[in-house]
Amino acid sequence: MSARRPAPPALRDLSAIGGTLRRRRQALQLAAAATARSAGISRATLYRAESGNPSVTIGAYASLAAVLGLRIEVADTTACPADAVPGRHEPETRVSLSQYGQLRAIAWNLADDTTLTEEEALSLYERLWRHVDQSALTDDERAFIASLATRFGGGVLLV
Repeated sequence: MSARRPAPPALRDLSAIGGTLRRRRQALQLAAAATARSAGISRATLYRAESGNPSVTIGAYASLAAVLGLRIEVADTTACPADAVPGRHEPETRVSLSQYGQLRAIAWNLADDTTLTEEEALSLYERLWRHVDQSALTDDERAFIASLATRFGGGVLLV
């Protein structure tokens, strides 16, 4: 029995995911070999994932996303309003890099007008904490980090 080729919308989604993974890896200036090793996949699988190849397992995509500080989510594309979807909350709050000095410093490779979700900001703080100048943190930024840890990390900052 041969595997069925995914429908065109699924192929477009995989291509978009792969492109996002590639752009993030390049923005973080991570070598392909090191990224693949960290994700527990081969370099060939990394390249197939970055091209959106449907033969790559969802586990490999998820591992790669996690290594790059990303998360893969499944969106409901039906016409159901957001407030009628169980478990759906208010729209994600976005944070401008320019709001917080140390966030800006650790995300130096991103454009100045970049905005992140709060979960993306927490991920950056946690992954790059060793580069945060704690003496330069303002009270507002300290409170922001604490609120992120409370909302998304169970009150714990994983550093």
